Amino acid sequence: MASMTVGDHLLSRLRDWGVEHVFAYPGDGINGIIAAWSRADDHPQFVQARHEEMAAFEAVGYAKFGDRVAVCMATSGPGAIHLLNGLYDAKLDHVPVVAIVGQTARSAIGGSYQQEVDLQTLYKDVASDYVHTVTVPEQLPNVLDRAMRVAMGRRAPTAIIIPSDVQELEHREPTHSFKMVPSSLGIEWPEVQPNSEAIRRAADVLNAGTKVAMLIGQGARGAREEVQQVADLLGAGVAKALLGKDVLSDELPYVTGSIGLLGTRPSYELMRDCDTLLTVGSNFPYSQFMPPFDKVRAVQIDIDSTFIGMRYPYEVNLVGDAASTLRTLLPQLQRKTDRSWREEVESQVARWWETMEMQAAVEADPINPMLLFHELSGRMPDDLMVTADSGSSANWYARQLKFRGRMRGSLSGTLATMGPGVPYGIGAKFAHPDRPAVVFAGDGAMQMNGMAELITIKHYWESWSDPRLVVAILHNDDLNQVTWELRAMNNSPQFLPSQRLPDVPYAAFANSLGLQGISVDKPEDVGPAWERALAADRPTVLDVRTDPDVPPIPPHATYEQMKSTIEALMKGDSARWGVIKEGMLTKLQEFLPHSGDKD
Repeated sequence: MASMTVGDHLLSRLRDWGVEHVFAYPGDGINGIIAAWSRADDHPQFVQARHEEMAAFEAVGYAKFGDRVAVCMATSGPGAIHLLNGLYDAKLDHVPVVAIVGQTARSAIGGSYQQEVDLQTLYKDVASDYVHTVTVPEQLPNVLDRAMRVAMGRRAPTAIIIPSDVQELEHREPTHSFKMVPSSLGIEWPEVQPNSEAIRRAADVLNAGTKVAMLIGQGARGAREEVQQVADLLGAGVAKALLGKDVLSDELPYVTGSIGLLGTRPSYELMRDCDTLLTVGSNFPYSQFMPPFDKVRAVQIDIDSTFIGMRYPYEVNLVGDAASTLRTLLPQLQRKTDRSWREEVESQVARWWETMEMQAAVEADPINPMLLFHELSGRMPDDLMVTADSGSSANWYARQLKFRGRMRGSLSGTLATMGPGVPYGIGAKFAHPDRPAVVFAGDGAMQMNGMAELITIKHYWESWSDPRLVVAILHNDDLNQVTWELRAMNNSPQFLPSQRLPDVPYAAFANSLGLQGISVDKPEDVGPAWERALAADRPTVLDVRTDPDVPPIPPHATYEQMKSTIEALMKGDSARWGVIKEGMLTKLQEFLPHSGDKD
């Protein structure tokens, strides 16, 4: 019987950690591991992306939607370099991903050999919490176990570098001797909560307030029930950071939705007018969208002490698990008898959702992009998973989709990189093959890498128990978000050589792969197209012709931004009259009569 190699033991150890999938692309720098895979009956499953960057994004999507550590793998040199963007996405959004990369043989290191890159230096920032090179077989268990635990414990990417010759060495366990470091599997987490005195001080601040606002992020995902109980006692409105969009149902009348540049008017008004703030599980970085510093008392709860007390001058900073800390806090909170603040918040929220419906109904040429999101919102299955790419699709994802039930959603929050929408969706489907998924992507993101990953969908979709994965493309032949940023932030008209995209038949490409492709160019066909896609027996690409002139106007847009946009349009922007028309019609909906308005 052949002896076990380091590559064999690596896969065995991953299985012991419960790893079921590895998102990867092969290359000779990891041939020793690939050879071991052939002896391991593809367990854990090797999920082949079309590009290493996509493998990393798929791992991030898998970790986000699966709530577990994810693993990606690449060869030495260029393969390892290609993983970086996806790993930075994991780092900035605090996602546990372990990257395993090959390296040239130990005998060649330092000799300017083919594909030799100083990976330890290359990875020391993106995997700053833990990156190490395995140079002898006895090292492997400890290095892999630590990479897994650090990734989970610090919610960060970690990296293991394994030279190609080491992968093929005979596996040897560390011995009970000097300078050997044994290791073990598994980890049990504590329930972390602040001391009673800190809880009392936090309660005093919250009880003294009359207009309480809550800001929740992805760190509150395990505390949904406790957040609702606190919000009810305090009569608070609850705003959500973008990565926390799926933490609390948008059907709750006091949930004001997303906050920030892509946020809603009720969230903006909640922060502007409150006198007390409770932040739970959020590292939202844009303090200009938070309450004025001199008018509000504030409390923060976060499990990570390195992010506590940041972004805002909090009076009480509680380090602890969101759910257990809120449960400890609840008995000390006093129910607000005056519900006028809550009633005001709920009125603003109801009016906002009506405004969203009205804005989606504004006529455009040919289709208002908001209509694409609005028509899905009421049709979403309760267990839907939604991803959005960076760009204009993120605006409408943040504002138009009304999450409820078990729905999950995510995007590239802090890095805001282009291209993760489709691979996130693939990762989500591997995490939950029994649940439907929807991806929103601009045509720029699709041309960058999304079309290639449709091939990955073709390769694997028949293994998913629920085959539904819908990729909805905002097809406007324009890099639309950057176009709007040029106008609003740089006082510059659209620059066609950089912004115009070649016209591509996305639905036809999907059909050529054996997927379902649907072209939509009429507003009345959007709803039926969603129904076909959500009832299909295979993945679907919705190729939707949207109007690039419909502006993603923030409800709290500043005078300077609006002035800059108008000035930019008047400098010869080729779309100026369409933009002015659509902008006026869209903004007008906020001021037209609504059903709840008083005479």
